[in-house]
Amino acid sequence: MKKILFILLAFTTFITLSAQETFKFGTNTNPDGGKFEVDSRGFIIGGKHVLPVMGEIHYARVPEKEWKREIQKMKAGGITIIATYVFWIHHEEEEGKWDWSGNKNLRRFIEICKEEGLPVVLRIGPFCHGEVYQGGFPVWLTDKAAADPKQYKLRSQATGFMEAARKLYNNIFTQVNGLLWKQGGPIVGVQIENECRGPWSYYMALKNLAVEAGFDTPFYTRTGWPKLNGQEEFGQMLPLYGDYADGFWDRELKDMPGDYPKAFIMKDTRLSAVIATEALGKNQDTEMSTRDLAYPYLTCELGGGMMPSYHRRINMSGKEVKPLAICKLGSGSNLPGYYMYHGGTNPYNPKHTMAETQATKVTNYNDMPHMTYDFQAPLGEMGQPNWTAWHESRLLHQFLADWGDKLSLMEVDTLNEHYARRGCFEFYNDYVKIHNEGGTSYITPRNWHLSTVDSQLSTCIDWATVEPFCQADGILYFIAIDGKKPQLCINGKVITAKLNKPFTERGTTFCVLSREKAWTAYKIDGKLYYSNGILYKNGDRIIEETWKALPTPVNYVLTKENGGLRNVEMGSQKVAAQPIESDFDKAAVWNIIGLSGLNEHLDLYLEIAYRGDVARIYADGQLVEDNFWNGKPMLVRLSDLVGKKVELRILPLGKDYPIYLQKEQRAELDKASNGVLLSLDGIKVIERTTQALPQ
Repeated sequence: MKKILFILLAFTTFITLSAQETFKFGTNTNPDGGKFEVDSRGFIIGGKHVLPVMGEIHYARVPEKEWKREIQKMKAGGITIIATYVFWIHHEEEEGKWDWSGNKNLRRFIEICKEEGLPVVLRIGPFCHGEVYQGGFPVWLTDKAAADPKQYKLRSQATGFMEAARKLYNNIFTQVNGLLWKQGGPIVGVQIENECRGPWSYYMALKNLAVEAGFDTPFYTRTGWPKLNGQEEFGQMLPLYGDYADGFWDRELKDMPGDYPKAFIMKDTRLSAVIATEALGKNQDTEMSTRDLAYPYLTCELGGGMMPSYHRRINMSGKEVKPLAICKLGSGSNLPGYYMYHGGTNPYNPKHTMAETQATKVTNYNDMPHMTYDFQAPLGEMGQPNWTAWHESRLLHQFLADWGDKLSLMEVDTLNEHYARRGCFEFYNDYVKIHNEGGTSYITPRNWHLSTVDSQLSTCIDWATVEPFCQADGILYFIAIDGKKPQLCINGKVITAKLNKPFTERGTTFCVLSREKAWTAYKIDGKLYYSNGILYKNGDRIIEETWKALPTPVNYVLTKENGGLRNVEMGSQKVAAQPIESDFDKAAVWNIIGLSGLNEHLDLYLEIAYRGDVARIYADGQLVEDNFWNGKPMLVRLSDLVGKKVELRILPLGKDYPIYLQKEQRAELDKASNGVLLSLDGIKVIERTTQALPQ
């Protein structure tokens, strides 16, 4: 248990530092005079402290025609800042030949963010990672680095590498010029590099290149991990932090190895002991220096989900997202930033996968699926909601939308592993992701003074066993907490609320929603609307999006039997290597037929339930989707398949394969006939529908 004294001491030191040292950022005023400022607490917009929510989506992994809709849905989920990587390899696959078209049209993506009123943080590399092939470094660059390491040493100040990085930054800026905050655009921040120890001179050399290219923004950031080798120059870049419930990168083939449970506790260090442990090691969770604590506590990589890697098949329930955020908020953070908030699909490349693999020259730590980057995020690869993660995070974000500005000014005054208090809000979590066993996570008020219609009345919520949700329709809404009697103590009077029934006390109307009712509630333009789908704004219209299985049968024919188990070898990083192309000659093969009878103009998907090792879908021989089995079905766009010969290949999974499966999936494998798991359990047609609600 940490002591309050440490926090008070750190805060005292932080005031001294901030008086002596200032942030060294760019222009923070737009043409209308609006300011986007940063101080020791966090962000100030228009002179008001705010507590925004940042969500990551990768434009090049989402079809251009879907960008506007998906960004509108992110807004509906409570995202108020968009973060996105610019992957170098997506834009300059061949040296000097730049491609900013179609799904790679960065400018159009940023323009849509502007249209939707969302600020943007660009993560411009040069190294990004993001589970992209070679971390985003093009093959021509890594070839040069191998042939002439003196001139082209990657992630160094070598002349050739820095010149290539200069050209990258210049080309990115050409695409976004006119869209910076100072130009009336949404770009408020730029991340320099990613997960780099330094030296600091390398960071500064890159920042200088970015500024010379034209990136004059209200702030610059870097990932706050790993700890730097040597001393930084204070105030040049905000360190942003993160934490994950589990990691595909870990080398141990067991449940939540190492320090993953520490992601679910309140703590006075901002560092994570579990991010990128395969590359950075396990000793990252160290005490913060007073200089570190002089920065605001902001995050950019809270696990909005997790990808399965070949050797580690993590299955996320969606329950993990809210506890992660609550533990950071309770510990003093003023920016939940999710990676990923929206999944995607890697671009197809006939030369090689566009995903990270053990076989490449750099970022060769893990074998990832070639195509899917669903990430089990609140909004998945095709924009499909992962309902638990979507709703539980959305409800928390609505609380922040209504009261985050006040929370941002509240200091942490009590802290232990499961409990923290900031001003009039108490944060509690005892949930830990170990196969979804028990635990709860919530925020409750304590001595919360409310303004009322009658200024003569002073209304105070002394305590409550319900969570604040929002203010709408003149009502203060709360959400019931599982296992607790829904009570509020108002000015000393204890009231047990009837769920979903408003009541008035001392001039204020309250309503406690059941959790089931809250999952259907969306606050839009100051009013609550209810839907079992997703509600979002498109201009002046409220759109309802629903996902449902159709009774339409999908026909499939087994054309080739399983050819037996493959020999699973260990890759260059000493974990199981994913199958190569020739291994799929042993796969069981099904032809999926009759798709031409489905209306290709509808928004349809195939949901393929299977059990095995790896599944792949080919259309006219081209790979369009793949999946490492973790117990969940795979989803495929019907638009990629209609009118083509469609083939599903599934490799069998052997009980002795050196991979991690969670206990539910391991149990299925253990009881499989002859120790081999392989089945196609069914294919459903899923329809996404949208309709405008009547005004």
